[in-house]
Amino acid sequence: MTEAGTASGSTTETTGVALRLQHISHAFDDLVVIRDLNLNIQAGEFLAILGPSGCGKSTLLRIIAGLLTPDAGTLAITPVHTNFQTAYVFQDAHLLPWRTVLENVALPLELMDVDKTERLARAAATLADVGLTDAQSRYPAQLSGGMRMRASLARALVSKPRLLLLDEPFAALDEITRFRLDVGLRNLWIERSMTVIFVTHSITEAAFLANRAVVLTRKGGAVKLDRNLDLPRIRNNELRLDPRLACEMQALLAAMEEEG
Repeated sequence: MTEAGTASGSTTETTGVALRLQHISHAFDDLVVIRDLNLNIQAGEFLAILGPSGCGKSTLLRIIAGLLTPDAGTLAITPVHTNFQTAYVFQDAHLLPWRTVLENVALPLELMDVDKTERLARAAATLADVGLTDAQSRYPAQLSGGMRMRASLARALVSKPRLLLLDEPFAALDEITRFRLDVGLRNLWIERSMTVIFVTHSITEAAFLANRAVVLTRKGGAVKLDRNLDLPRIRNNELRLDPRLACEMQALLAAMEEEG
């Protein structure tokens, strides 16, 4: 069951990249988690990948990130840039406890040999983007869960990635904090025009955040539904009570509940 087309609300000018996955398959021993998956992702698109636990969502994201080599199939990324950057945000913030928030966010630039003055300035600016200016000198243990995730997101964004990958980053947070981070992430995507791939098991989160949602089958990691979400480009918490969001959520729920 597919309903694909041009992503609603995609940007006209983008720094993001396009991805083409063809006949991707992967197994762990005798367990096939992805079988013959084909997926095209447009540059500057915000794509949510949904499915039940164990359906291959995180495995697919790791393949896209280059952290895992598939058993079969090809992955092409275009256009090819000499300064192409991929950033990955995990479910846990993974901040270094002995570094301040500012130093944690500056770490990717340090590894890229960016001058100290420049990297700290860029880290501070990115922290401002996620609303953490007042927390620059704190250590991770002094932050709430939501603040740690914002710091982790800032660390991913500081290198100005063309491709941002997120693996259920807000799953462990309370609902109000998740709502705030959802709005913030959506706004950052609009501002930066990067390609975003967001793995989640939350139908509500997928429908609110993304322009397009892909639902994977329960077994074998094939695409069951590929749907463009007919929702406004600018989204805020008022949208959560909008019948249009409920309609998109219902379509995703039907695909999630369908056997196969």
